[in-house]
Amino acid sequence: MSNLAEITGNIATVGYGLAALGPGIGLGIMVAKTQEATARQPEVAGALRTNMFIGLATIEALGLIGFAAGFVF
Repeated sequence: MSNLAEITGNIATVGYGLAALGPGIGLGIMVAKTQEATARQPEVAGALRTNMFIGLATIEALGLIGFAAGFVF
């Protein structure tokens, strides 16, 4: 019976790793595109920064949900 618990723990670890991969890629793309847009049009930097922080909160929520799911399941 202890082998089943060990396998479940390993599967949860892999699941969290996969859950962290998506937000990491999303944050990288979002920051890169915000920097690119700021370089193209510096006058809209304030609006881009605001939108980036809203997106950051949404993407980070996905990572936290994946982290919590590892403990729940």
